[in-house]
Amino acid sequence: MYIELAIFVLFAFSYSLSAQHIEKLPISGPIIFLVFGFVIGPFGLGLVNVATNTEVLRWLADLTLAIFLFVDAANTRPRVLDKTYKLPLRLLLIGLPCSIFLGFVAAHLFDAQLGLPEMALLGVMLAATDAALGKPVVSNPQLPERMRTALSVESGLNDGLCVPLLLFFIALSEAGNGGHAAETSALILMAHELGIGLAVGLVVSVAGSGLLKIAGDRGWISEPWVMVPTIMLALSCFSLAQELGGSGYIAAFVGGLAYRREVGGFRQQLLGQAEGVGEILSMATWVFVGVSVIGLTLPLIGWPVLLYAVLSLTVVRMVPVFLSLAGTGETLETKLFMGWFGPRGLASIVFSLIVLNSHVPNAEFIAMVVLATVFLSTVLHGITANPFTRLLAKHLNNTR
Repeated sequence: MYIELAIFVLFAFSYSLSAQHIEKLPISGPIIFLVFGFVIGPFGLGLVNVATNTEVLRWLADLTLAIFLFVDAANTRPRVLDKTYKLPLRLLLIGLPCSIFLGFVAAHLFDAQLGLPEMALLGVMLAATDAALGKPVVSNPQLPERMRTALSVESGLNDGLCVPLLLFFIALSEAGNGGHAAETSALILMAHELGIGLAVGLVVSVAGSGLLKIAGDRGWISEPWVMVPTIMLALSCFSLAQELGGSGYIAAFVGGLAYRREVGGFRQQLLGQAEGVGEILSMATWVFVGVSVIGLTLPLIGWPVLLYAVLSLTVVRMVPVFLSLAGTGETLETKLFMGWFGPRGLASIVFSLIVLNSHVPNAEFIAMVVLATVFLSTVLHGITANPFTRLLAKHLNNTR
């Protein structure tokens, strides 16, 4: 394991030295991480031979998502959200269900062998957008803050909202012909996920943030430990909610919102280093995917799978976003931009691992479709993030 560790840390060190410059390039960090993992892995140079371990991959992805969701929510500006809450609300209440439905329809058109619950599963697994992959857009000051806030809140909440639906359709698929009883059980499970996640996120974050503020006011936190409380609080929200049967994603995001309110002036000092830890975990996750998953998946991807992936990133995402923003006063350009930048990433990978560990029929095929879409999204959204952002910013400046 030491040679694998040495290769990774040297790569991380080298990347960190030029991260700010790389973020301005047409290619994104996750693309570099995936390619690096593939090159050093058993399907490339063979420098690293790590067996595919779904538990390790899910663990890494879960920790990364929990930290990013918590930090993104804590960075949300309440005054801006008060003015622009209608945009993320429309994206979540109109755009998300429509995306799931269109994903279901597309799956029905391409693979009639899948059962209806499995088709719905595909729609759900690919409806959640990735807060981490969307960072080049939501953190770019060239864009109007209302757009950045809307996309950030949407990506923060849709992961958690999709988890109960994912479990609902998994339960239906596993129950087979269970009928009304199976549907009722799945709905109860969905309600538990949402309710427990919300409650745990609020209680843990409010209590922990209160203690953190007291310690900060009294100067009890030494400099080397500044980043620890935020990370541990984010992971506490996530892990306790998961253990109690709730949605850890909802808990992490709700916890982040409560955290911002409680810690006040200490927020920026506490969040900066925590976000850096999230970046390291994100890098490790994508490198692990590149080492152990890409080489196994790419040879199995045929034209139907690739076409479904393209539809998922375009029509299935963009049409619902366009419809959900009708009547908001947004221009055609901003609607298309927000529709395009719905990258799929870690959440969809985690959903694939959950399905693979279940008894859902055709689980391997479903996971392959999702992974193909994530790979395509990583490339396409990565290379278009900065150029499209500059074009839209220039257009908006010219129309003022």
